[in-house]
Amino acid sequence: MKSNLVFSLAALLLPAFSIFAQTESTLSILTNADTRVIPIGRTSIIYIQCHGLGCGDLSCYGQTNFQTPNLDKLAAEGVRFTDFRPDGANFAPALAALLSGKKSAGENGDTVATRLQAVGYHTCLIGEWGFGEKPWQLGFEEFAGFLNENDGRNYFADELYHFAPHGLITASNTFADFNGPEEIYDNTAGKKGKYLPEFFLDTMAGDNYVRIHKPDAANRYQPYFLLVNLPAPRSATAGRDDFPVPSDAPFSDEPWPQAAKNRAAVITRIDGGIGRLFEKFKDLGISNNVAVIFSSSEAPEKFADPKLNSIFGVTTNGNLPLIVWWPQGTGAKHVSNFKVSSVDFAPTALDIGYAKPVKNLEGISLLPILEGKEGRQVDGPSSGRVIPRGSF
Repeated sequence: MKSNLVFSLAALLLPAFSIFAQTESTLSILTNADTRVIPIGRTSIIYIQCHGLGCGDLSCYGQTNFQTPNLDKLAAEGVRFTDFRPDGANFAPALAALLSGKKSAGENGDTVATRLQAVGYHTCLIGEWGFGEKPWQLGFEEFAGFLNENDGRNYFADELYHFAPHGLITASNTFADFNGPEEIYDNTAGKKGKYLPEFFLDTMAGDNYVRIHKPDAANRYQPYFLLVNLPAPRSATAGRDDFPVPSDAPFSDEPWPQAAKNRAAVITRIDGGIGRLFEKFKDLGISNNVAVIFSSSEAPEKFADPKLNSIFGVTTNGNLPLIVWWPQGTGAKHVSNFKVSSVDFAPTALDIGYAKPVKNLEGISLLPILEGKEGRQVDGPSSGRVIPRGSF
């Protein structure tokens, strides 16, 4: 089953009316502790994580050879964490921890996506995947990207895998799931018309998903959880400092190795994609009702050319970037030195989404930090980790 992704993307990811969609001004559910009232207009959540991005890649973390103004603005208007490390040595375990809220969860059907979906969120994943089980088996209603993590090294791939429930009309005029590869025509036969890091952010996330799933009266104000796993800026070939990019502008005249120009250009294009995504928020009038988390899922690869270390070598003691932008919740814009890991996302997202509390998660909710409530004690896992006074 194969179709042309360039044309079908205009129609994919169409909103469906959820059985959990709010029909009254509020929706009540029973939790472990009490009855929580879920208001209409809950915050949508977008988590964007880059593969192989380091703190030394962003000017808001100390990079001085080039600038990342859109991410700097994100950090200035939200919370920039200085002590974030994904759980696990590489992408797959870090993603498992992010979705499950547990450090050694393995593959199971209980994820932050399934829990948010259960309280009325539409869920979607764009980009890389790293497990044997499929995204739609772990809570994502829709998926477009790479089922094989290594396929993400091809920045000009000529097809992506797409799962869309009820995405096909059969000969008998019934709906069937679309489940298979879709062709990117502009990249076929060696053409390089669609640069995937920008394609994921601009076309698939912004022009399609965010626009189509805008929470409004048409879809009964259904919020969404969108996870974007960008397979960049890692190299196309491990250990070769090969960073494909349509052009090395604006660094063409820099006296750097070509690989450094290309890598800086990749990061600049990602930063530009973040800026255009926020312009889409503004155009759609949803800037105040979305939480955006930007991070990295894995440390940068070691450079084969030692000269690159001086350009991207900001010392961070192994920490990776983590920025949270949430106008509705981040009343205090600040830098936090609280120790954060991937497992903290699930309890934080469940808090934002008014989902049922989960007692056996290993992470803790970061809402006190995001809301600027200094000194609030938070129930954590058996490690006893809490958010103390003066941690931010």
